[in-house]
Amino acid sequence: MIPIMAGTDILKETTSKDGAVNQTSRRCRLHVEAPYLLKKIMGVEFIHFIQTNTLDRRNRTLKIDAYNESFSSRVVIKEHCTYSVHPENSEWTCFEQTASLDIKSFFGFESTVEKIAMKQYSQNISKGKEIIEHFITELKKEGVTHIPRWVEPQPEQTEDEENNKVESEVESSSEETEKRDRTSSTPSTGSRELQLGASATNILSMDAVTLNDENNKLDADYIKRCLGDLTPLQESRLIQLKKWVAELQKGKVPSDTCLLRFLRARDFNIEKAREMLSHSLIWRKKNQVDKMMNEYQVPSVIQDYFPGGWHYYDKECRPLYLLRLGQMDVKGLVKSVGEEGLLKHTLHICEEGLRLTEEATSTYGRPITTWTLLVDLEGLNMRHLWRPGIRTLLKIIEIVEANYPETMSCVLIIRAPRVFPILWTLVSTFIDETTRSKFLFYGGNDYQGPGGLIDYMPKENIPHILGGECKTVVHEAGLVPKSMYLPGEEMDAARQHLPMSDQSIYRSVSLGRGQVHEMVLLIEEAGSVICWDFDVMKNDVSFSVLRTKVPITHRPEPQSPTGAMGVIDAVMGSDDLHRSVIEKGWREGHEYFRVEPQLICHDGESIQGSHVTSHMGTYILQWRYYESTQHTSPLDIIDSITAPKAKIMYYYETLKSADYRGSMTSLQSCQSGFSSLSSNTNKSANSSCPSR
Repeated sequence: MIPIMAGTDILKETTSKDGAVNQTSRRCRLHVEAPYLLKKIMGVEFIHFIQTNTLDRRNRTLKIDAYNESFSSRVVIKEHCTYSVHPENSEWTCFEQTASLDIKSFFGFESTVEKIAMKQYSQNISKGKEIIEHFITELKKEGVTHIPRWVEPQPEQTEDEENNKVESEVESSSEETEKRDRTSSTPSTGSRELQLGASATNILSMDAVTLNDENNKLDADYIKRCLGDLTPLQESRLIQLKKWVAELQKGKVPSDTCLLRFLRARDFNIEKAREMLSHSLIWRKKNQVDKMMNEYQVPSVIQDYFPGGWHYYDKECRPLYLLRLGQMDVKGLVKSVGEEGLLKHTLHICEEGLRLTEEATSTYGRPITTWTLLVDLEGLNMRHLWRPGIRTLLKIIEIVEANYPETMSCVLIIRAPRVFPILWTLVSTFIDETTRSKFLFYGGNDYQGPGGLIDYMPKENIPHILGGECKTVVHEAGLVPKSMYLPGEEMDAARQHLPMSDQSIYRSVSLGRGQVHEMVLLIEEAGSVICWDFDVMKNDVSFSVLRTKVPITHRPEPQSPTGAMGVIDAVMGSDDLHRSVIEKGWREGHEYFRVEPQLICHDGESIQGSHVTSHMGTYILQWRYYESTQHTSPLDIIDSITAPKAKIMYYYETLKSADYRGSMTSLQSCQSGFSSLSSNTNKSANSSCPSR
């Protein structure tokens, strides 16, 4: 049923003595669906894969691992599939599939090979589903609708042993009946177990069933109370995403509610949700969002002139935020707190919204994961179309959309004036289509009639400024006095980005094959502490902390490569920009020392650590492009051109011994930067390097 499959040969098949585990290894031949030129260069008609299936009947799992045998030195393809029992419902099956493609070099056709592989993989996934459904249908036609679970085989017994067993059970049953009669007036766990029967096997099995039922009930109750209705597929995707984050973040997993927000934002597409979440976690860490929010104090200008605030709840008990946008002095606020000041306050509102939804969930005993935004546009006019203000608004929308998805239940726009369509045309293109569908517009006084605010808010909570009886703390604000503008009178209106989006204490660097990146630190006091924190964004790197015997006080200025040899040097990683200060003739243990063990860091890992210096002098933080295999072929130069680069995002600092314990930034270098997403994020993701 799979056109690409040309045939299979069984290499090895083994079965455990009790029949619980069966393992089969096969060599699969696949047709090469590639352009004619590429086929001629490859010189093959088939590509061979090795596949190993492990069926564990005892644990009810099926694991399938496959890797390519052909061209394994140039292309590495790995695939892993797992069929397992759903943790919440033993009648459901979870399917998890992961695959990786690493093209080291392929005769200059790397891009073509990648496209072919991705296309074929997508087709196979779709075809695999059809095959499963086909065989299920065939089994139904044969009358097979249930397969009994595997039972542990019992050792064969003689007739005498069987008789003795029956007599023993009868005697045991009589004794326990007497005990039950004596203890019937005192309920206990023991009496409950006795009522299950005399056989110890029966007691254990019944306890196991009861325990599983209890767990299922609690878990189901948790889902209903905190997460809401989830289909089996959605629940499975949540578990997959949670497992992936746990593996990469070393156990620091965002809450289930947070993971669900990203899944819902991508229609439960696991790959798209994972990519979106990954970018968001990196953004939080890169910009130290959690530290910033913990230290954030609302500026006096915002308190006095920002016309927005939380206003009770809507009819679904969701927190409601009232923003009188038409009364906002956008130009005055930007000039008094800056673009970054407005962004920080917006993030503060988003974080407050998450906190309030958690409180509402706890209070009302049902999942409340979103909040409502009520925007009053009375007073909106052409001054709100100030170009720098629009640019700031668009950038804020972009950041919030990417990092706080699915936090808004609906946006009620009321008293929209004639100028609003112009503003909406500018803004709406930057808002996700799903989010746009949550906007409801009311012109004039339409919000006061049927279908208006009364449908979304309790009558007693409608603000007095909108015809209700409820007083609100959200005021008109008015114009910001020019005396509160930032020094320099006029801010730089030509700035294209918010500072927070492109400035960071973290730096990024890319490394090609053979290249090294070093930070040379001059330690002037023994006992000083070097802290580091870096993320591997792409491929693998090795990390070392070194000390030189003789201090390096001057590093030669990098020279730009010239001529043909210069090009080769740049390709092979020998350019001065990526050359180590450790000279080739130096020996480890003589001219330099490794003060921390070398650490191999893989794609996606986050590493933090620190080192207490024992000497004064030069210390080096060193990152190298890492390869698991060494290449000695004359084609190394070509391979180096096509090899994908490694990329890291890093931060380091040096602290005096006396300052170490009191430094907040040193604490940041020892923990990840998205603590508000999880209750477990205060735990450090330690590297294998010793840390203080």
